[in-house]
Amino acid sequence: MIRQRTIKNSVSTVGVGLHTGKKVKLTLKAAPPNHGIVFCRTDLPVPMKIEVGPNIVQDTKLCSAIGTNEFKIATVEHLMSALSALGIDNILIEVNGSELPIMDGSSISFIFLIKSAVIEEQTAPKQFVFIKDTIEVADEDKLAKFEPYPGFMIDFTIDFTHPAFKDDDSRVQIDFFKDSYIQEISRARTFGFMHEVEFLRSNGLARGGSLDNAIVLDERKIINEDGLRFSGEFVRHKILDAIGDLYLLGKPIIGKFTAYKSGHELNNRLLRQLAAEQDKWKIGNLDLNDPETANLAQEYLKMSEQLNERAELVEE
Repeated sequence: MIRQRTIKNSVSTVGVGLHTGKKVKLTLKAAPPNHGIVFCRTDLPVPMKIEVGPNIVQDTKLCSAIGTNEFKIATVEHLMSALSALGIDNILIEVNGSELPIMDGSSISFIFLIKSAVIEEQTAPKQFVFIKDTIEVADEDKLAKFEPYPGFMIDFTIDFTHPAFKDDDSRVQIDFFKDSYIQEISRARTFGFMHEVEFLRSNGLARGGSLDNAIVLDERKIINEDGLRFSGEFVRHKILDAIGDLYLLGKPIIGKFTAYKSGHELNNRLLRQLAAEQDKWKIGNLDLNDPETANLAQEYLKMSEQLNERAELVEE
C-alpha cells in the first residue's frame, strides 16, 4: 500500500514576495495522517488556518491566491507544485505575510527545503483521485481537461506571438510516473514581459520581481544575460504552475491533464468542475497487492526513488 507522507523536521526560509516586495518567513511543519495541507497566516492578531481544496482559491490574477473574506495568501502554486512532486500529503505551512516568497521563480528551492526536512512515510494509506471520464472547461480558445490515464500525464501547449517563443518549444507532454519532475520541470522560472512589469509596478504589483527570480522579455528578446535554463522553459513553467494549481485539490491525480493556453483561472475552474461532477472520478489507493493497481503502485514507488536521486544530483 502506498502510504501518506509528511516531513520529519520543521524548516524555515526567508524570501521576498513577488508582488508585495515584502520580506516574508515561511515555515514548514510536520502534520499527522489525514491532516491534509494546511496554510496558516501567523502575522494576524489571531493566526488563521485554511486547508487546501478546490473552493479556497480567491484570486487567479497573476498567481493562485487562497483564503477567505478575512485573509489571503498569494502565490502558493510553486510550493504546492513541489509538495505534489515529493508526494507530501500532510503538512502545516506557516507564513507571516500575505504572499509566499518567490525564491528564484521556480520550485527547486522548495524541493530542497522539503527534502532538508526529511520526508517521512506515515501509517495511513495515500488517497488518489482516479479520473474515470472526461471533465473539461473552456474559455474561447483556451482549454483545460482531465481524462482517464494510468498514471499522471500533462500535455500542455502555450501560444505567444513573440520572437522568443519558438513553435518547437511551445508544447511539452510528460508522464510523471516515468519522467523526472526534478529534471524536466522544477527549475523552470516564471516569466513576464517588460511592458507588463512596468504596468504592474505602477499599480503596486510585481514589486519583488527581478531578473534574479523571473525571465523578463522586451519586445524582441529575453533580457536576462544567461538566457533560458533549458529549451521549453516557458511551457515547462506553465506545467509547474499547473501541477501546483491542481494539487490544491489536496490529493494527487491519476489521469491526464491537457491544457491549451490555460492559466491559474482555468486550472481552478477545472478543479471546481471536477468537484461538481462527482460521478466522473473516484478516490482510491495504490496497492502492490491489488492486481488492478499493482503496476501503478510499482511505478509510483520507482518514480519516488528517482526523484530523491535526481534532486541530489541537481543540488550538487
